[in-house]
Amino acid sequence: MRQSETRLGQLARSQWPIANRLNFVRDTTFAEDTSKIRTGRGPGNMATRRDLAIKTFRRHGHRNIAAGLRHVSYDPFNRPLDLE
Repeated sequence: MRQSETRLGQLARSQWPIANRLNFVRDTTFAEDTSKIRTGRGPGNMATRRDLAIKTFRRHGHRNIAAGLRHVSYDPFNRPLDLE
C-alpha cells in the first residue's frame, strides 16, 4: 500500500512543471490574471484561445512566446498566416 501512495505522489508532482509552464506564460505574456472577462463562458473561452496561441507558437519553433507575439505583430496582416 505504501508503494502505491508514493507512486501516486510522483505522478501528481510530475504534472506540475507542465501546468506551471503553461500557467506562467498565460499569466506573464497574456496577463491572464488582470483580465476583466469574468462571467459566463468567457474566461474558459479566452483560456482556450490563449492555449491555442501558445501551442501554435511552440509548434512553429518559438520558445519565447512574447518574442513570437512581437514578431507576428510587426506585420499583422501577413505574418500570422506564415505560422500555418
